[in-house]
Amino acid sequence: MNIDKSKHDSEQDKKPRKVKKWAKELISILLIVSLFSFALDYYYSANMPSGSAPHIVGTGLNGETLDVNELSKNQPVVVYFWATWCGACSLVSPTIERYSHDNPVVSVALSSGDDAQIRQYMQENEYQFSVLNDVTGTQSQNWGVRVTPTVVIIRDGEIKNITTGVLSPMGLWFRVFMS
Repeated sequence: MNIDKSKHDSEQDKKPRKVKKWAKELISILLIVSLFSFALDYYYSANMPSGSAPHIVGTGLNGETLDVNELSKNQPVVVYFWATWCGACSLVSPTIERYSHDNPVVSVALSSGDDAQIRQYMQENEYQFSVLNDVTGTQSQNWGVRVTPTVVIIRDGEIKNITTGVLSPMGLWFRVFMS
């Protein structure tokens, strides 16, 4: 009977070790993915402006006047460069949509068709965030955007953060909070 008890005790001792091992591996993977993500952000944002934000003023698809510098006075504004054909944007847009319910967002649709096509896309996906249609690519060129999605946080007319690629809700909130 003592043998069975000691065998049971040793199995109990192995469980915490397995959990610790998996936790260490998970932390290592998360660290590597985070470092890779930061390296990609750095690479893709190298040609993008820093300091004062290039001026974005225009009429949104819903007829509203959008002025990023004016909106960013005393609060962060998310500027979201995206495209209807962008696969990664389809993962980020729901996060932007949720964030836009209580916070200012100006999105810039790149090479995504005419206003009617973008309105249809927005309606099909139940997105309500503000959209400027960058048919000619002028806005994206002014910003040096080379990849979609690109998310820029602006406060008081100054660029505080730029990130490219897939962005989680927690990642967006963290970037805004740090801005």
